[in-house]
Amino acid sequence: MTVRTTLITAVAVLGLTTACGSADQGGSDSSGAADAPAGAVSVVASTNVWGSVVKAVGGSDVEVEALIDDPSADPHSFESKPADIAAVAGAKLVVGNGGGYDDFFDKIVDESAQAAKRVDAFALSGKEENEHVWYDLATVRKVADKVAEELSAIAPDKKDAFTKGAADFGVALDGLTAKAEQIKPAKVVVTEPVPAYLLELAGVEDLTPGEFTEAIENETDVPVAAAAATGDLIVNKQVNALINNTQTENAVTNDLVAKAGTAGLPVVGMTETLPEGVTGYVEWMTKQVDELTAALGTK
Repeated sequence: MTVRTTLITAVAVLGLTTACGSADQGGSDSSGAADAPAGAVSVVASTNVWGSVVKAVGGSDVEVEALIDDPSADPHSFESKPADIAAVAGAKLVVGNGGGYDDFFDKIVDESAQAAKRVDAFALSGKEENEHVWYDLATVRKVADKVAEELSAIAPDKKDAFTKGAADFGVALDGLTAKAEQIKPAKVVVTEPVPAYLLELAGVEDLTPGEFTEAIENETDVPVAAAAATGDLIVNKQVNALINNTQTENAVTNDLVAKAGTAGLPVVGMTETLPEGVTGYVEWMTKQVDELTAALGTK
């Protein structure tokens, strides 16, 4: 999807930096990465997903701010604020998704944090399409290892802690991968292809017509024929479940959820960012894998 962003000139940023309090920030940490306590490495991530990965690696040795942290927000339509730009300008490390998903973040970094070390998840993934790489556990592990490497370069005295953090996180991801691989092969409809990599890992086939998901991703009207064909897959029980991105709900996707309820098909909600009350990547992803397992069963 296209990210609609309001960028502010450097002059405006400098004039507003001291006036912007935490209430104006898009990030999760009210103290802000720019106000990190002495000794902690200031890190800014585009979303709380990547922020949680950084925190898993760095622990108390990092101060992390995620610009997108609202569980009800659509990351694709995020508009940056002056405080976001100020936070990025003060970061030692910036971590973004890349692949066109968070273009707003790339622009801020290019303008305000050229000296900061930078991690681009999509670039590390080696993928050529589908930017939702935080659902690809192998990519998430690459990001964690790269974060540990960059943090170690910034704070060499804490290298052992960062290396251990990444290793422990990797072990947790191995367990999560094994759990996903035990899901029974099945067929599903998705309202948006956000969890495509996780479904592929689990051996779950997505039967959603491409015209449907493309329209939802691009925030355009879903063709009538595509909407009808997608609904028929559910009504006729040609799939085992509906996977619903709860952050991009609209009349069309809500209709699919209603049809699934009538047909008695399970609906598994998946999100683009960590929901309220969840602070860790592994905790979040485990919950989603468990719900998918409950809906589809195990081998």
